[in-house]
Amino acid sequence: MKLVLVSQRVDFLAERGERRDALDQRLANFLAECGLLPIPVPNRREDVRKYFDELPQAAGVVLSGGNDLNDYGGDAPERDRTEARMQQEAMSRGMPVVGICRGMQFLIHADGGELCLVDGHVGAMHPVLGDGVKRSVNSFHRWGVKACPRGWEVAAVAQDGSVEYARRRDASLWGVMWHPERESVFAIEDIALFKDVFSVTA
Repeated sequence: MKLVLVSQRVDFLAERGERRDALDQRLANFLAECGLLPIPVPNRREDVRKYFDELPQAAGVVLSGGNDLNDYGGDAPERDRTEARMQQEAMSRGMPVVGICRGMQFLIHADGGELCLVDGHVGAMHPVLGDGVKRSVNSFHRWGVKACPRGWEVAAVAQDGSVEYARRRDASLWGVMWHPERESVFAIEDIALFKDVFSVTA
């Protein structure tokens, strides 16, 4: 299996006074199906480079879902800072980055794209059309992608025109707005995408 460095959401437990880094267990299951072994990276920006230095064999980075971006009303600025460093380190080393939902929002925003509020995308299934294929995907976001930044190409859109799948033309950054890990049966299209991006051949 190939290693991938994975960002984590921030959960605040007020009754305990704790801010916790967390990952949905289903994400590990999905990545395993893709031939990938996740290495969770804590939201501690100053340690990010050490993970890349200690794991030079990593195939790339996955920016996971959860939490709004700080610039859009979120309350986990430490996550934004950590993911910014993860993206910077990955790109400096020629590693691909895939963003899932919030992860895609982060990549688009960081590259100069726009987000907008969308209706009907929380807790719903809806069709997307792209690359000549129409399929139904899950949806758990209220912030959507209004426009991709320069250098990106739209690969799939929802019926309302919001961007659901996009990639940078240099193949360094990829993003999907749905959660492939939240399906009871993982979609073969999603498995194929992750295997292709991270060059998993087995």
